[in-house]
Amino acid sequence: MASQEAPVDDGEKSLTNEKVAADHAAGDLEHRGEIANLPPDPDAHLSAEERARIDRKLLWKLDLTLIPWLCILYLLAFLDRTNIGNAKIDGLQKSLNNLSTGKYNAALSIFFVSYSVFEPLTNILLKRLRPAIFIPIIMIIWGLTMTFMGFVKNWSGLMAARWFLGLAEAGLFPGINYYLSCWYKRSEFGIRAAIFFSAAAVSGSFGGLLAAAIENMHGLGGRPGWAWIFILEGIVTVLCGFASFWIVHNFPDEATFLSEVDRARVIRRLKLDKQSSAEHEEFKMKYVWLAIKDYKTWLGMMIYMGCDMPLYGFSLFLPTIISELGFATTKAQLLTVPPYAAAAIMTISIGYIADRTRKRGICNIAVSFLGIIGFAMLLGSQRPGVKYAGTFLGALGIYPCIANTISWVSNNIEGVYKRGVVLGFVIGWGNLNGIVSSNIYFKAPKYTAGHAVIMGYMIVCLLGGSIALELLLMRENRLRREGKRDHWAEGLTEKEAEKLGDMRPDFIYTL
Repeated sequence: MASQEAPVDDGEKSLTNEKVAADHAAGDLEHRGEIANLPPDPDAHLSAEERARIDRKLLWKLDLTLIPWLCILYLLAFLDRTNIGNAKIDGLQKSLNNLSTGKYNAALSIFFVSYSVFEPLTNILLKRLRPAIFIPIIMIIWGLTMTFMGFVKNWSGLMAARWFLGLAEAGLFPGINYYLSCWYKRSEFGIRAAIFFSAAAVSGSFGGLLAAAIENMHGLGGRPGWAWIFILEGIVTVLCGFASFWIVHNFPDEATFLSEVDRARVIRRLKLDKQSSAEHEEFKMKYVWLAIKDYKTWLGMMIYMGCDMPLYGFSLFLPTIISELGFATTKAQLLTVPPYAAAAIMTISIGYIADRTRKRGICNIAVSFLGIIGFAMLLGSQRPGVKYAGTFLGALGIYPCIANTISWVSNNIEGVYKRGVVLGFVIGWGNLNGIVSSNIYFKAPKYTAGHAVIMGYMIVCLLGGSIALELLLMRENRLRREGKRDHWAEGLTEKEAEKLGDMRPDFIYTL
């Protein structure tokens, strides 16, 4: 993340030089009127070094204001959707009339149905209702749902609670990723998305520690320990939801924590990055059809399902997998912590590397091999040490690809509503595959079907899809640089050409 007074190393000098060159180019384009609606440059009278210093301070201000609270929100969201795995090994099934494995898995599945069905719509609602209203409302709803889940007495109650939990949580992950893409340049978005998503891995660590402590409340108020996991975590979510009315900010053109000059700087730097996301745009159905007709949408859905289905299989069943290695409940909860901690570090590292190199596809391809090897170890050995090591590699191969895939898709889709719709489709489809995750782990302790299905997803969808998208984007960039797409913008004004979004001949895709 940006540093206010950090010394400038060679990499930063390179980026500063790129920025200076871009500013000079922008000045030429602005002089010729070739950038539509570009705000006046408030720093035009400053030297390149002074402009770079102001830019770093602006980024630092955005990072400190936006990122920490959003990470907390996603930590709570992921904790609330996966804590059922911790509740399971603390006696959930026995308390609910000896719930069968099939009914338990159905309760896992129902979450992903409502979650996925409503995700494509949520970014439109986020844009129209504004983040400072939409995000707190959905948080309060899912927090109350989670709290009431601690009072269910049978399978039907659990099913209903999980359905409404999925409905309420549907807007957070795609919404925040879309929201962040409206604040940062394409080369800056990946590390922020990675830090945001690393909260999911942290929640896995935190969830294990929290569950190990909360289960000691068994019997308090006549409720079992697993019920208190739901109740306490739900109450915290509700409180944070109310706080979000004051802490979550709207889009750059309305952000009250920025001065008028800083708002102009944010919008200007986004437009120079060939983004229109900071501006208002009237919703039209054509943006939905543009998303549907774009091959990047379908390949993004394929790649994302290749890491998202394994993500939920891993997070929902890791406590069970570890407990089957012969550990007591409390120790099994605690042993879930280290793999998640390693995944959080790896996620942020890959986000940083992908931003610096702008090689998101290569990062996806390389990291996917770690996950494939990890699940091969889980599949091929019954030795506790080997299987536990496999959970580490599995986590390292899954978590970084989630954030990196979202960044990759977002970088290559331009237009306020089109990007929101595409991210909704990609993330919604990926999460719909959580239904598969919920129904593949049956026969302990080998779990052959579960590990094999996850390996198949990672090989075919994550690895294969990433290679396919990488090659297609490389080909398209070559055609654009050779001028073979220039006819798409012939006869259009700059403002009309800007509305082409990522179909502009001068829009170069991020590989």
